[in-house]
Amino acid sequence: MSRLDRRTELIALGAAVLLSAGAAGSAVASGTGHQDKQEAAALTGTAKLYRSAGDDITFSFDAHLAAKDNDDPLKATGTFEWSHYIAGDGAWAKAKVDCLLTGGKVAVVSGVITDSDLPGAKGRRVGITVHDLGHHDRLGYSWASVGDPVETKDLPKCVGSAPFEKVKRGTGDYTVVPWHPAF
Repeated sequence: MSRLDRRTELIALGAAVLLSAGAAGSAVASGTGHQDKQEAAALTGTAKLYRSAGDDITFSFDAHLAAKDNDDPLKATGTFEWSHYIAGDGAWAKAKVDCLLTGGKVAVVSGVITDSDLPGAKGRRVGITVHDLGHHDRLGYSWASVGDPVETKDLPKCVGSAPFEKVKRGTGDYTVVPWHPAF
C-alpha cells in the first residue's frame, strides 16, 4: 500500500469514526440511544440555611419522578427531612414525597410528615421550594407564614413558598433535574 493510499484510508477511517460518534450522540440526545433517561425530574442534596441568629437548620432531599411517570408529578417518590434548632431547642421531621414539580432550576416538592418529634406534625402535608443556584441555593417552605408545619392546614400537593432563605456557604448544595412534560 502506498503512502498516499494509507493516508486516504486513515482519513476515511477518521471520518467514519466522527460520523458514528455524531450519530450516537444524536441518538442519546434524542432518547433513542442505549442510555435511557432514568428520571423525569429530581431534587436531591443536603445543606444548612443561613440565619444571622445562629439557628441550626438543615434540609435534605431525595425526591425523584421516574421517566415512565413523566406525565404525572403525583407519582414522585422519595423522602425529605429537615431540622431546626436554636440554643438546643427545636425539632426535626421527615416526610414522604407525594408530588414533585421542577422547572429549570426551581423545584417544588410536597409530602406528608411520617416521623417527627414536633407534637402534632405527623400526618401534615408540607411543601418546600428550592432554587438551585449552584453554591448559592435558596429555599422556602409552606409554613413560613404560620410559624410551624402543625399550623398548616389542608395544604394541597406541590405547594410551597417563594425560596426566600439562603443556604449557608460551604454546608452543602441542592441539585434540581428539570422536568419536561409532554404537553
